[in-house]
Amino acid sequence: MLLLNRHEVETLLDHDRLIDSLAPAMAELSAGRVSMPTRTMTQVRERRGVLAAMPVYRSETRTLTAKLLSMFPENNGNGLPSHQAVILVFDAETGAPRALVDGASITAARTAAGSALATRLLAREDAHVLLIVGTGVQARAHAAAIPRVRPIREVRVLGRDPQKASALAGEITREQGIKAIAYNNPEQAFADAQIVCAATHAMAPVVKGEWLEPGIHVTSVGLNPDGRELDSFAVEKSLLVVESRGAALAVGADGANDLKWPIRDGLIGAGHIHAEVGELVSGARPGRTSPEQITLYKSVGVAIQDAVAAQLVLDEAEKRGVGRHVEI
Repeated sequence: MLLLNRHEVETLLDHDRLIDSLAPAMAELSAGRVSMPTRTMTQVRERRGVLAAMPVYRSETRTLTAKLLSMFPENNGNGLPSHQAVILVFDAETGAPRALVDGASITAARTAAGSALATRLLAREDAHVLLIVGTGVQARAHAAAIPRVRPIREVRVLGRDPQKASALAGEITREQGIKAIAYNNPEQAFADAQIVCAATHAMAPVVKGEWLEPGIHVTSVGLNPDGRELDSFAVEKSLLVVESRGAALAVGADGANDLKWPIRDGLIGAGHIHAEVGELVSGARPGRTSPEQITLYKSVGVAIQDAVAAQLVLDEAEKRGVGRHVEI
C-alpha cells in the first residue's frame, strides 16, 4: 500500500485540474451513477467534535475510496487543525487497499474546488470583489481557489479575531498579489461584495439576508451540528444550489442546519433547493437567470469530491514515483 503524506499531496495536486475534474463527477452523482451513501457521523459532545465516515464508488473511473474525517472546532484554540482526515483508496477489482492518503489537505482543496466550480456556474462573469468570512484553513483555501474562476481584484477578510483577519489579508496580498483588506464590521464588509465565501464553525449566522445585495453569489461551507452560518432570510431570498439534496437535508448531526432549520420553521420547503451542482453542469437545471439574482451554494462536503482529488493525487504519485510502499 502506498503512503502519501500532506506535503506530498499538496505537491502532487493540480488545483485547476481538480476544479475541472469535479464537474463530470458531480454530474454523474446527480444522474445517479455514483454509489455514495449518506455520511455517517458520531458526535463527541464534550468537545463539540464529530467523526464522520464517507465511502463512495465512482463506476466511470473505477474509483473506490473511504474517508474518515474528524471535525473538532475547539482545536482552533490549541494550535491543532479543526479538520483532520485520512483517505483510503481501494482496488475496485479486488477490494485490496491501494493507498493511504492524507485527508486534511485533500479536504481543504476539494472543498474550495467545489466552491470554485459552483462560483464558475453561478457568479456573475464580472464579479471581482471577494469577501472571505473566516480566517482558518478553508478561508485560505477559498481565497486561493475563487480567483481561479473569476477576475478577483479585491479580497476582504472578515473574522472574529481582528489580528487573524489582518494576518490573512496580508498573506493574500503577499502570496497572490491581490489587494486584501481586513474588516471588523460585517455590514461594511458585505457592502458591494460580489462573491462571499463563508468558512466558519459559527454557532450563530455570520451571513444575514439583509446584507445580501442584488447580484451577489454566496458560498457557505461551514458545518456545525449545533449552529449555522446562514440566517433563514439569506436562504429564503436566494437561488439555492447544493451538492446533493440527500446530503444537504440528512437527518441528525449531518446535513445543513442552514437549510433544515428554516424548513422546520415552515419558512421554506425542501423544494426551495433549486438544483444540485451536477444538474447545472449537465444542463438539467438552469443557473443564474439575471444579473440581479442572488445565488447561494450551500456545501456539506460529499465523498465523491474526495474520491476525485485522491485519484488525481494517486495517479500523479504513481507517474512520478512519489510516496512510500508498506506491507499491511
